[in-house]
Amino acid sequence: MSSSHIRVWLSERLPLNATETFLAAKEVPRHRHSFWYYFGGMTLFFFCVQLVTGILLSLYYQPAPEHAYESIRTIVNETPHGWLIRSLHAWSAHLMVAMLFIHMFSVFLMKAYRRPRELMWLSGVALLVLVLGFGFTGYLLPWDTKAYFATLIGTEVPKSVPLLGRWGVSLVKGAESVGEATLTRMYSLHVIVLPLIGLLVVAFHVLLNQFSGVSVPAGTVVKRRPIAFFPDFAYRDFIAWIVGFAVLLALSTLIPRDLGDKADPMASAPPGMKPEWYFLPLYQTLRMIPATVFTIDGELIVNAAVGALIALWVLIPFIDRRSARGLKSPLFTAIGVVIIVYIAGSILAGYFT
Repeated sequence: MSSSHIRVWLSERLPLNATETFLAAKEVPRHRHSFWYYFGGMTLFFFCVQLVTGILLSLYYQPAPEHAYESIRTIVNETPHGWLIRSLHAWSAHLMVAMLFIHMFSVFLMKAYRRPRELMWLSGVALLVLVLGFGFTGYLLPWDTKAYFATLIGTEVPKSVPLLGRWGVSLVKGAESVGEATLTRMYSLHVIVLPLIGLLVVAFHVLLNQFSGVSVPAGTVVKRRPIAFFPDFAYRDFIAWIVGFAVLLALSTLIPRDLGDKADPMASAPPGMKPEWYFLPLYQTLRMIPATVFTIDGELIVNAAVGALIALWVLIPFIDRRSARGLKSPLFTAIGVVIIVYIAGSILAGYFT
């Protein structure tokens, strides 16, 4: 059967013509900030890599403390190309978080959250929380020393949150200490709950993008003709994906993900242990705040500040009135720059101190 016959057969059963017409009619603005449009697609690409490699790893992984470490060791040392799949999964997680941060802050600085794209911004914030959740829940799964003690320390931080803190930690850990129940729950969250929610939110976010179109930065005058989303921009997006995959493959082969010693719950935490880079801003903030400030628990202050920042981030489209009118908003631009500098500075400080 020829390709034309297949196309006719599919067209009778699927709205291919209507889809092509819709995509061909959609246009992408061209201006000096157009480069930043590609990072949303790059985030989606690495998310897809996460799904595919995660499924392959789950075929061999055993979520029990007595088997988890050995199953990862088997994947790395004995399963054909298992070391590569694990490295692809680990490195694509880092790249996905990096692309998501770049995408979110570029959207923020270009004021692309303004009316009528408030729901796109809210779904983007939800995706950020989900991605960080992926990073935290997947950290324990290898059951090596670093993963065990990082989870042990990480689950202690939210306990200072009134009412929900201890309840939430107990729900995730499943017991007083990190053990079999914790590993089972982390695994369930990582491979079932978060992916299902993530797929729904991603689909919603992409769908909103198709209907709302691509935003032009507030105050920017577009002088160049836009390009068609399909096939022109989609083709360029695909090239960006190829470049991203080349970088991912290079990192995975040149710096493969290692596996530390098997976790020993009776041992002490190794000195100098730090979380992944995307959790370093919180880690560094906790280090800077004294244990008590005017008799108030330091962790409680940090958790309250994080909660306030998240609330502010969610409400940005509704409180930035100037951007809503299509005007430049220097105050919120300054807020975004300060946050970016703090995040970058705390990550660098975390690595070099």
